[in-house]
Amino acid sequence: MTPDLLEEGARRRAAYAQRLAQAAGRTESGGRQASYGRRVAGTEPDFAHGVALYVEDLSVSFDGFKALNGLSLTIDAGELRCVIGPNGAGKTTLMDCITGKTRPDAGRLSFGSNIDLLRLGETQIAQAGIGRKFQKPTVYEALTVFENLELSLQGDRRVRATLAARLAGEQRDRIDEVLALIHLKGEAVRAAGLLSHGQKQWLEIGMLLVQDPKLLLLDEPVAGMTDEETERTAELFLSLEGRHSLGVVEHDMTFGEALTQGRRRVTVLHEGSVLAEGLLAEVQRDERVIEVYLGR
Repeated sequence: MTPDLLEEGARRRAAYAQRLAQAAGRTESGGRQASYGRRVAGTEPDFAHGVALYVEDLSVSFDGFKALNGLSLTIDAGELRCVIGPNGAGKTTLMDCITGKTRPDAGRLSFGSNIDLLRLGETQIAQAGIGRKFQKPTVYEALTVFENLELSLQGDRRVRATLAARLAGEQRDRIDEVLALIHLKGEAVRAAGLLSHGQKQWLEIGMLLVQDPKLLLLDEPVAGMTDEETERTAELFLSLEGRHSLGVVEHDMTFGEALTQGRRRVTVLHEGSVLAEGLLAEVQRDERVIEVYLGR
């Protein structure tokens, strides 16, 4: 390598280091970060515009099949949004993209106005404040309900290290608060494997809540629940509205009615795109929804 190229390389590295230092200085001084979709490590999502999640023209193909086809939507900060549609509509693929499990072929995903989710891995996305619950509950069945929640607290999540440590009063208060929210206060010392299916679903939701996510994504959370458990789950989600943003993916219109109560927006997906959006009563009257979803 010639001396002039070495000199140029050194100059560029110095300029790059200076830019990093300037960015760090802005972060420490509390200044707003750079433009939409860019993220500097350690920043919080910026909800100043009232939007928690931006999805823009998202497309995903699997072996020629378009799972998502130019899908766009937003979820407001503190909003409870129901995303419904038949099997194959793209609901789970959308959640996979938001949480980093699947990389889209095209489009943009932003958490708040400043965090570009496409630049982050799954763990970084979770650390940024996005929690996801899958359809099938995953809990530590040999541990108690309390121990499951304890393991999910932010920090060192290794089983031995976490269970050996003494909880701070604030952490214990947080677990107690979540136990009450998920209707498992009386089951705290019970082994998770002995819970009913619905209770395991609530426990997994609680395991996310103790981490205090800013956006909670829930994939068909009432699948397999009894009618009573479904009703209590709807009450739980409604109690979380405002404190968290929630995206609830469902194919059951009845549960959608319980959640929206005639005044919350619903997004209907079909063939990887947004088919309709609005109040549930409005989308139920939409001829396209009637044709492809309600089957009338």
